Amino acid sequence: MNILLLGSGGREHALAWKLAQSRLCTKLFAAPGNPGIAQHAELVALDATDHAAVLQFCADQRIGLVVVGPEAPLVDGLTDALRAAGVPVFGPSQAAAQLEGSKAFTKELCERHHIPTAGFVRVASAAEGLAALDRFGIPVVIKADGLAAGKGVTVAMTRAEAEEAVADIFSGKFGAAGAEAVVEEFLAGEEASFFAITDGHTIVPFGSAQDHKRVGDGDTGPNTGGMGAYSPAPVLTPELEAEAMTRIIAPTVKGMADEGMPYSGVLYAGLMLTKDGVKLIEYNARFGDPECQVLMLRLESDLGELLLAVAEGKLATLQPPRLSPDTALTVVMAAQGYPGTPKKGGAIRGLDAAEATGAKVFHAGTALTDGQLISTGGRVLNVTARGASATEAQARAYMAVDAIDFADGFCRRDIGYREVAREAQG
Repeated sequence: MNILLLGSGGREHALAWKLAQSRLCTKLFAAPGNPGIAQHAELVALDATDHAAVLQFCADQRIGLVVVGPEAPLVDGLTDALRAAGVPVFGPSQAAAQLEGSKAFTKELCERHHIPTAGFVRVASAAEGLAALDRFGIPVVIKADGLAAGKGVTVAMTRAEAEEAVADIFSGKFGAAGAEAVVEEFLAGEEASFFAITDGHTIVPFGSAQDHKRVGDGDTGPNTGGMGAYSPAPVLTPELEAEAMTRIIAPTVKGMADEGMPYSGVLYAGLMLTKDGVKLIEYNARFGDPECQVLMLRLESDLGELLLAVAEGKLATLQPPRLSPDTALTVVMAAQGYPGTPKKGGAIRGLDAAEATGAKVFHAGTALTDGQLISTGGRVLNVTARGASATEAQARAYMAVDAIDFADGFCRRDIGYREVAREAQG
């Protein structure tokens, strides 16, 4: 079977690496891809916003499965065009992708279906946003309603910070994503990510992870798209996972189906483990980045088989996905200046030496210029390793990081610190 993967980041490199191993995969195409993805797939120049061109490519190359990596094509409705043409596709419909595309949509769905989440107010102007701050007090969470590349969320610890976040969103900084905002009650607790895949009927868990959003060690500095992650997240115990499935994931899938928007794909739930139980922070409608990288390193099942079963509505016919009990940990190497204005064009060397340690380096923001691997800015590499514990996986990942020569890059040096500290305490 020929497979088309859409996307160009570290998440898509991890998916390409795993899809290329599938017994179903005859040939893997990727659009637009990156130099790392090119090791596993034939790169093609396809614009995912040009639905007719994607459909034509699928017809010409007899594509048996399309895998949509990033969120933008989902929110843009590409999967609807593919399904209408009879092309199996992994990813939710445009209507169902509102779970990620609109924070307010998800909050209101939770309200209708009694799914535990933070209290909220939907606001359409800076004046409404400032008024909503009085309802929740400080700390408070302010979110741009639409897609903002992981940067539209502020956890404000002071009134001044909250007011600045509201002004920021309605200043036009986030474009259409900031036309509305959600002001939310602050939830105290530890955050974890939980993944499930569903074809709209059957739902199976797909592991847990913890991400590190802040740019600096010790969770300092501005939010980013994610500076590293590890999986599993033992803080999300089997009991808490079961609670998340029963009280959050299952009612969401049922609610979406009942409202005529059946959800098919991966549901990535950001959860807060509060003293009152597990609560939903937000949903993403695709694999996380960099969480996908650690999940793929642990996955022992055939990814192609799994994603095709979801696309064809046959998930119930497969065994649930098998994940290694090992811990996988990924460290993001970003370009200096990220998440502000990152440097571009810096040379990268030493990836072979890094992988000789046993790690896997996924490309995120790279390009080849005259045979030299360079940075294209932002998050550039995901250095990923496995170990019998978080402590061991962390040590192996940083050993590989230290083998890479990337003068214009930086990384956090404490990815996995919570779990490493818990392991040290026994």
